[in-house]
Amino acid sequence: MLQTSDIQIGNPFVLPVARERAYYLFGSTWRKPVTSPTSFDYYRSNDLESWEGPFPAFVAPPGFWADRECWAAEVHAWDGAFHMFASLKAEGRYRGTHVLRADAPGGPYQPHSDGPVTPANWECLDGTLHVDANGDPWIVFCHEWVQVHNGSMCAMRLSADLEDKLDRWIARTREAAS
Repeated sequence: MLQTSDIQIGNPFVLPVARERAYYLFGSTWRKPVTSPTSFDYYRSNDLESWEGPFPAFVAPPGFWADRECWAAEVHAWDGAFHMFASLKAEGRYRGTHVLRADAPGGPYQPHSDGPVTPANWECLDGTLHVDANGDPWIVFCHEWVQVHNGSMCAMRLSADLEDKLDRWIARTREAAS
C-alpha cells in the first residue's frame, strides 16, 4: 500500500464512490515507464491515506486524435456511467477537453465524444462537468492564456449524452425533424 505522501501527481481529483465506500484518485502522472503518452492512471483508497495502484484507467486506442499532454482528468457520475473529462493535445491541433466513458469508476475509459467537446480552434484545458438547476449538463473550462493573454473561464452547454456541444445536437435534431 502506498501512503498519500508517496503519490506524485498533478491536478489531483478525488471521486468518492459511496456504494463501494471508496475513493478514486485521478491526476496527471508522469511515472516511468509511461504506458502511453496519452494515458491516465488511478489509485483507490478506503480512507484517503492508504492507496492501491496505480492502475490504468485510460490508454488511448490506435488512431486516437491526441498524442501528448494528458492533463487534469476529472471523473463524474452521469446518466448511469462514469465520464472522464480530460485535457489532451496533438501535434498541429489545439488542446481540448475530451469526454471518455466507462461503466465502472476505475474504467477502462473509452472515447465517448467525437474529439474534444471544447471549441476546435481554441486552446482549452481543465474541463469539468456542471449540472444546472434544470438538470442540464455544462462543461466549464479554461480558454488558455497562451491564446488569449490572461485566459478566461468559459461555460458551454452540452447535449444530454455529453457527446457533443449543444449547437451540434440542436442541428442534428432539426435535420432529423425535416
